Amino acid sequence: MPRFDLSLPELREYRPQVAEPADFDDFWRSTLAESRRFPTEPRLTRQESSLTQVEVYDLVFPGFGGQPVHAWYLLPAGTSGPLPAIVEYNGYGGGRGLPHERLAWVTAGYAYLCMDTRGQGSVWGSGGDTPDPNGTGPSVPGFMTRGIERPEDHYYRRVYTDAVRAIDAIRTLDRVDPARVAVCGGSQGGGIALAAAGLADGLVGVLPEVPFLCHFERAVGMTEEDPYQEIVRYLSVHRDAAERTFRTLSYLDGVNFAARATAPALFSVGLLDPVCPPSTVFAAFNRYGGDAEIEVYPFNQHEGGGGHHWMRQAAWLGRVLAR
Repeated sequence: MPRFDLSLPELREYRPQVAEPADFDDFWRSTLAESRRFPTEPRLTRQESSLTQVEVYDLVFPGFGGQPVHAWYLLPAGTSGPLPAIVEYNGYGGGRGLPHERLAWVTAGYAYLCMDTRGQGSVWGSGGDTPDPNGTGPSVPGFMTRGIERPEDHYYRRVYTDAVRAIDAIRTLDRVDPARVAVCGGSQGGGIALAAAGLADGLVGVLPEVPFLCHFERAVGMTEEDPYQEIVRYLSVHRDAAERTFRTLSYLDGVNFAARATAPALFSVGLLDPVCPPSTVFAAFNRYGGDAEIEVYPFNQHEGGGGHHWMRQAAWLGRVLAR
């Protein structure tokens, strides 16, 4: 598709005013405190596997409200640790899938946790295992408008809390160095990684790839693609709900989390991306609170750099850990 957003020089200078509620920090502080009242210790169950060089565990940890969240926890076989660790979050609609689909980071020498996204796992990939037991009011099919009436009820309040609790959980494990934990993810997973980076202390690195969930007000008016179009469809019916809707979304915006993050970060963006428009990615990148780099893929859409970008991520994270 043709370029439809700002030019690259304009993107590098793009620093929009993004709505930020006055009680943003208090909201998230109390949200995490409520869920941290539940025990942190995950439950590990060794899984039978044909992966002879990888130890495979089903990991269940208490997420939002203490609700159980599944993850794959993979370790290089025979290692004693402590290992650097990486927590990965999924793209929209996908689940944690199967262990053999998740080998890149563990075979690079990391303890690896892939978090299931509650209620998702039935759109692409090999499935998920974590329900979302919380009810919502009227919403468009999908996840963007679940609980949109109030930030306390929104679906992503629960998901972002799960993401932080996944970091809490992996730091308790024997073969993990709790001071060397990074987070990563693509699209929705990149947006979740930004939220985790703004909420969790002491991360060693953040790898948001073509991140979703950033600069909602611009994205909703710019792209014709889902998932942002779920919000458009909702507002086309709930014609008087725009102010309330964007107020809720301001508590969930990756730009506001990016401004609070301090760990080194490597972003990526596709300049032809119709799903996560480049200006929404740069809005978060340009507000990022720590040292940050961005890989720009001028001729790519939402796939970004694909496998080529993973090689750059692995080399970058290796350099960060060596400092």
